[in-house]
Amino acid sequence: MRIAHVANFYGPRSGGLRTAMHALGAGYRARGHDVALVVPGPRDARESTPWGTRITVASPVVPRTGGYRAIVRPARVRAVLTAFAPDVIEVSDRTTLRWVGPWARGRSIPTTFFAHERADGVLRANLPHTWAASPWLRAAIDRHNAATHAAFDTVVCTTDFAAGEFTRLGLATTTVPLGVDLSRFHPSRRDGALRTLIAAPDEAVLVLASRLSPEKRPDLAIDAVRVLTAAGVRVRLVCAGSGVMEASLRQRATGLPVEFLGFVDNAERFAALLASADAVLAPGPIETFGLAALEALASGTPVIAHAESALPEVIGAGGVASRGTAGDIAAAVRTMLARDPTARRAAARARAESLPWSRTVDRLEELHQDSVVGTRVVEAA
Repeated sequence: MRIAHVANFYGPRSGGLRTAMHALGAGYRARGHDVALVVPGPRDARESTPWGTRITVASPVVPRTGGYRAIVRPARVRAVLTAFAPDVIEVSDRTTLRWVGPWARGRSIPTTFFAHERADGVLRANLPHTWAASPWLRAAIDRHNAATHAAFDTVVCTTDFAAGEFTRLGLATTTVPLGVDLSRFHPSRRDGALRTLIAAPDEAVLVLASRLSPEKRPDLAIDAVRVLTAAGVRVRLVCAGSGVMEASLRQRATGLPVEFLGFVDNAERFAALLASADAVLAPGPIETFGLAALEALASGTPVIAHAESALPEVIGAGGVASRGTAGDIAAAVRTMLARDPTARRAAARARAESLPWSRTVDRLEELHQDSVVGTRVVEAA
């Protein structure tokens, strides 16, 4: 098959979408498929990569997103797709790329839409509460989701939580969990020297591996450290990530045992950081999957997750779900730290081993093959 994946908000250096696209592309190629990744960037470009031919479309930066871009040149995307002649198209965007679905349908090319985020969650995180809770906005979101669902042949969600805004409307979705690189993220990456560098011997190391933006609620992690410190619990929080909230978070953490590493661009160092921690905090309430949390589990590190998000589905017995207050997160940390270290690390790794990328690729390949066969049957009829 020839598989094209068109996306917005493809991070220039990192991000869950970028990780997923690369893993899927590499997996498809290993099975003999041709892959094209069509993504936004600072300029038009074309390059061969291990995960497929990456075709970059010059696109503007979206304000207050930490450098993410969105494609606003549909003619360029149409030309790229026409030249590639895909058998199936994957789309990871519900804003400026929704037109790809109807365009492909007119050419008998089956499409799969990946719901990587929930529209209601994104708006709730970025609008005043009175607006986000208003009936008119909810109705508008429902209309948007119904139109998005109608534009594509298949809607894939990574968790039941992610599917919720569609299933609430009676719209069918297919759940396909994402995966993790079980070799790159492994308990053997635990680094005693790194741990000594970032924390005192009697401090528990907590890691926040996240973009520092409102929807991720990094403020809750810092406030939980405040609660733990006030209770006499020796912890050190290491924040790996950057974003629009970094300056305010640094001020919020004044006087607390909190370190800001910024974006960690060394993949080996990031894997070692996750493996060397005692727990990873994932306080975001609207996470639809949480790849960083799964990478932590693969590293043998348990996760403290917001109970309202999708993460309880992902972490299973590999972590603890908490209500979204600093006090509750602090209590969950204490509960986790009280468990036998060997047992909690084994439980985390065991959960991750049930979610390899190969399983994700197998399921999507099956969906694509079925959709291509179905299209050809319809055309023959």
